[in-house]
Amino acid sequence: MAGMKVPTQADVESYFKRLNNWGRWGHDDQRGTVNLIDDGRRAAARALVKSGRTVSLSREIVAQPHLQFMYHVTCPSKRERADVVLDRFDLVYHGFWITHVDALCHVGWDGELYNGRSFVDSLSAAGATWC
Repeated sequence: MAGMKVPTQADVESYFKRLNNWGRWGHDDQRGTVNLIDDGRRAAARALVKSGRTVSLSREIVAQPHLQFMYHVTCPSKRERADVVLDRFDLVYHGFWITHVDALCHVGWDGELYNGRSFVDSLSAAGATWC
Protein backbone atom coordinates (compact mmCIF):
# COMPACT_ATOMS: atom_id res chain seq x y z
CA MET A 1 0.00 0.00 0.00
CA ALA A 2 1.28 3.41 -0.91
CA GLY A 3 2.42 5.49 2.02
CA MET A 4 2.48 2.55 4.41
CA LYS A 5 5.45 2.71 6.79
CA VAL A 6 7.33 -0.55 7.27
CA PRO A 7 7.77 -1.08 11.03
CA THR A 8 11.27 -1.19 12.43
CA GLN A 9 12.58 -4.06 14.55
CA ALA A 10 12.05 -1.87 17.64
CA ASP A 11 8.43 -1.18 16.56
CA VAL A 12 7.69 -4.89 16.20
CA GLU A 13 9.33 -5.73 19.53
CA SER A 14 7.26 -3.03 21.26
CA TYR A 15 4.04 -4.66 19.99
CA PHE A 16 4.58 -7.59 22.36
CA LYS A 17 4.31 -5.27 25.35
CA ARG A 18 1.79 -2.70 24.08
CA LEU A 19 -0.65 -4.93 22.18
CA ASN A 20 -1.43 -7.75 24.58
CA ASN A 21 -3.96 -8.77 27.19
CA TRP A 22 -1.50 -9.78 29.91
CA GLY A 23 -3.09 -9.32 33.32
CA ARG A 24 -6.46 -8.32 31.88
CA TRP A 25 -8.18 -11.36 33.43
CA GLY A 26 -5.73 -12.02 36.27
CA HIS A 27 -2.28 -13.57 36.48
CA ASP A 28 -3.56 -17.18 36.50
CA ASP A 29 -5.86 -16.77 33.48
CA GLN A 30 -5.61 -19.59 30.94
CA ARG A 31 -8.41 -18.54 28.57
CA GLY A 32 -7.03 -15.39 26.96
CA THR A 33 -9.47 -13.62 24.64
CA VAL A 34 -11.96 -16.49 25.00
CA ASN A 35 -12.90 -14.55 28.16
CA LEU A 36 -14.64 -12.09 25.81
CA ILE A 37 -17.25 -14.75 24.97
CA ASP A 38 -19.68 -14.06 27.80
CA ASP A 39 -23.39 -14.89 28.22
CA GLY A 40 -24.37 -11.77 26.27
CA ARG A 41 -22.20 -12.67 23.29
CA ARG A 42 -23.45 -16.26 23.33
CA ALA A 43 -27.06 -15.00 23.34
CA ALA A 44 -26.29 -12.62 20.45
CA ALA A 45 -24.73 -15.50 18.49
CA ARG A 46 -27.76 -17.73 19.15
CA ALA A 47 -30.01 -14.99 17.77
CA LEU A 48 -28.15 -15.17 14.45
CA VAL A 49 -28.84 -18.89 13.95
CA LYS A 50 -31.23 -19.53 11.04
CA SER A 51 -31.05 -23.27 10.28
CA GLY A 52 -28.99 -25.01 12.96
CA ARG A 53 -26.66 -26.42 10.28
CA THR A 54 -23.09 -26.84 11.48
CA VAL A 55 -20.24 -25.59 9.31
CA SER A 56 -16.77 -27.03 9.74
CA LEU A 57 -13.87 -24.62 9.68
CA SER A 58 -11.34 -27.42 9.20
CA ARG A 59 -9.55 -28.29 6.01
CA GLU A 60 -9.53 -31.83 4.68
CA ILE A 61 -6.20 -33.61 4.81
CA VAL A 62 -5.97 -35.16 1.36
CA ALA A 63 -3.73 -37.94 0.07
CA GLN A 64 -1.54 -35.61 -1.99
CA PRO A 65 -1.27 -32.33 -0.07
CA HIS A 66 1.18 -29.65 -1.04
CA LEU A 67 4.52 -31.15 -0.02
CA GLN A 68 5.55 -27.99 1.79
CA PHE A 69 3.14 -28.92 4.58
CA MET A 70 3.51 -32.69 4.84
CA TYR A 71 6.56 -34.91 4.95
CA HIS A 72 6.65 -38.65 4.39
CA VAL A 73 9.71 -40.41 5.73
CA THR A 74 10.44 -44.11 5.34
CA CYS A 75 12.71 -45.31 8.13
CA PRO A 76 14.40 -48.65 8.61
CA SER A 77 12.98 -50.40 11.66
CA LYS A 78 15.01 -50.46 14.84
CA ARG A 79 14.15 -54.13 15.04
CA GLU A 80 16.78 -56.64 14.00
CA ARG A 81 14.80 -57.85 10.99
CA ALA A 82 15.90 -56.10 7.81
CA ASP A 83 12.56 -56.74 6.09
CA VAL A 84 10.58 -54.37 8.35
CA VAL A 85 10.21 -50.73 7.38
CA LEU A 86 8.25 -48.03 9.20
CA ASP A 87 6.54 -44.98 7.73
CA ARG A 88 6.18 -41.67 9.47
CA PHE A 89 4.02 -38.76 8.36
CA ASP A 90 4.80 -35.33 9.79
CA LEU A 91 2.38 -32.44 9.40
CA VAL A 92 3.39 -28.79 9.53
CA TYR A 93 0.53 -27.02 11.29
CA HIS A 94 1.47 -23.42 10.61
CA GLY A 95 0.47 -21.93 7.29
CA PHE A 96 -2.64 -22.28 5.19
CA TRP A 97 -2.95 -26.06 4.87
CA ILE A 98 -3.98 -27.29 8.32
CA THR A 99 -6.27 -25.55 10.80
CA HIS A 100 -5.50 -25.63 14.50
CA VAL A 101 -5.74 -23.63 17.71
CA ASP A 102 -2.58 -22.83 19.63
CA ALA A 103 -2.39 -23.11 23.42
CA LEU A 104 -1.33 -20.03 25.37
CA CYS A 105 1.99 -21.74 26.15
CA HIS A 106 2.72 -22.35 22.47
CA VAL A 107 4.29 -19.01 21.61
CA GLY A 108 6.90 -17.25 23.68
CA TRP A 109 8.90 -14.09 23.21
CA ASP A 110 11.99 -12.92 25.02
CA GLY A 111 11.74 -15.71 27.60
CA GLU A 112 8.07 -15.16 28.42
CA LEU A 113 4.74 -16.79 27.64
CA TYR A 114 1.23 -15.34 28.02
CA ASN A 115 0.75 -13.26 31.18
CA GLY A 116 4.52 -13.01 31.70
CA ARG A 117 4.97 -16.66 32.62
CA SER A 118 8.57 -17.84 32.42
CA PHE A 119 9.20 -19.89 29.30
CA VAL A 120 11.86 -21.97 31.07
CA ASP A 121 9.69 -22.67 34.14
CA SER A 122 6.58 -23.53 32.10
CA LEU A 123 7.98 -25.98 29.53
CA SER A 124 10.16 -29.05 29.71
CA ALA A 125 10.97 -32.09 27.60
CA ALA A 126 7.99 -33.79 29.29
CA GLY A 127 5.60 -31.05 28.12
CA ALA A 128 3.96 -27.90 29.41
CA THR A 129 3.48 -27.41 33.14
CA TRP A 130 1.20 -24.42 32.52
CA CYS A 131 -0.90 -23.70 29.51
